[in-house]
Amino acid sequence: MVYVLLAEGFELVEAMAPVDVLRRAKVEVETVGVTGKTVSSSNGVPITADLEISETTADGLDCVILPGGLPGTLNLEKSPKVQELIDFCAREGKLLGAICAAPSILAHKGLLKGREATAFPSFQKDVTEGGGELSDSFVVRDGQFITARGMGVSTRFGLALAAALTTPETAAEIQAGIQFA
Repeated sequence: MVYVLLAEGFELVEAMAPVDVLRRAKVEVETVGVTGKTVSSSNGVPITADLEISETTADGLDCVILPGGLPGTLNLEKSPKVQELIDFCAREGKLLGAICAAPSILAHKGLLKGREATAFPSFQKDVTEGGGELSDSFVVRDGQFITARGMGVSTRFGLALAAALTTPETAAEIQAGIQFA
């Protein structure tokens, strides 16, 4: 099971592109409303989540995805339940994906210390201040962490998650099928 956590003010494409790619890969994905069942993106697009945060459980959880956007990232970070899910994944070696501003959440927890990571340029200092090694790549995997820079690489981020959760061959098939260069 993969949870894509949606908090008020999330970046729409950073959340939905990975959901789309992972569902094409036949990965069980649930969108989770952290601030309610219906959550508005940073551009005011309302999304009805599959679950509310109170309905989540760590049982069978393979990955948590943190989309960026403001104030979405800040709303994710201040949620105790989001923090619990991140802690579970970190402790159990489960995959954690974060894009744009959201890698700052992992950095603030010290999870990126000594790891290669990236983030949106204005949040890259959070990565380095948290002990992470800043990468020039747009999408980076280091162990159980996949980080990405921003909305423009959301599909690439989704493909990296698909490769990690299924196989690189499955991700390549999806990439070809959606005509992603």
